[in-house]
Amino acid sequence: MLRILKAAIGGVLLSAQATVPVFAAETWPIRPIRMVVPFTAGGSTDLTARVMAENLRPVLGQTIVIDNRPGAAGTIAGDTVAKATPNGYTFLVASATLLANRSLYKNLPYDFISDLAPVTQTHSSTNVLVVNPKVPVSTLPEFIAYVKSGKYRVNYGTAGHGSSQHLAGALFNHMVGGNMVQVPYKGGAPAVTDLVAGAIESVFAPLIEALPFIKAGTIKPLAVCGVKRSPLLPAVPTMSDLLPGYQSTSWGGILAPSKTPADIVNKMHEAMVKMLNQPFVRTHFAESDKEVVGSSPAEFKQFIAAEAERLQTQVRISGAKVD
Repeated sequence: MLRILKAAIGGVLLSAQATVPVFAAETWPIRPIRMVVPFTAGGSTDLTARVMAENLRPVLGQTIVIDNRPGAAGTIAGDTVAKATPNGYTFLVASATLLANRSLYKNLPYDFISDLAPVTQTHSSTNVLVVNPKVPVSTLPEFIAYVKSGKYRVNYGTAGHGSSQHLAGALFNHMVGGNMVQVPYKGGAPAVTDLVAGAIESVFAPLIEALPFIKAGTIKPLAVCGVKRSPLLPAVPTMSDLLPGYQSTSWGGILAPSKTPADIVNKMHEAMVKMLNQPFVRTHFAESDKEVVGSSPAEFKQFIAAEAERLQTQVRISGAKVD
């Protein structure tokens, strides 16, 4: 009887060992990792994600696959990752847009804070107000007067409801008392493309998306949306120079499904920090007007909590709404 009992216990132990996930941190990663991007290819978030993926590959020893899931201002991508198997092989390339959605949408299929595990904030950045050359203005004061006149229809393109472009434009519109109309796209790149073509009048664009066209003279920069001038556009004033209190900043970060093992989250954080500190990556970020952060999971969690309050307030005072 004792032998039978020992055999039974041994069988249970063997069964338990067999169910230990193959994605335990001791062996992770053993296959390609998917990074889900909320916007279309060619936009600021996508371009940054691809640079990170390429330089993260040698650090982790695995291929990093970019999976673009545009639509619903990042909700599709966020929901995809929130519901993914928490095994360390699916991560979200997030931006402030996805967190702002908590204040814009009433019935989201997931919660950014409770359904995702922070890994690291990768960077912070700002946008720049750019207009099509056919708009008869050359300075921010002239554009404000143009918008306030009520004589013209002034559209501003965005990467979707709740995107940094949307909130930046809605806040500006609110503060100057204008009647600008949002035109949402599935990413920032299509918005800038239509701006160059003259289909819309303005975009509060991430600098990485607008800079090539600014240099080519096909769009005009009027103001930087942060509180300090960009070293890439030193002659362009900040929005707060004429609108005290105006601030619209953006950021990026990496998150995982909420139940991803902490040791895997920590290993991914360590790999991300190592990648972010590589000279080529830091140079790319600087040239894109992005400031490298590389915070810990705990620091990123605290940052997200504070940002949720800031974005909720900004959504409220800007009057930004989901159509």
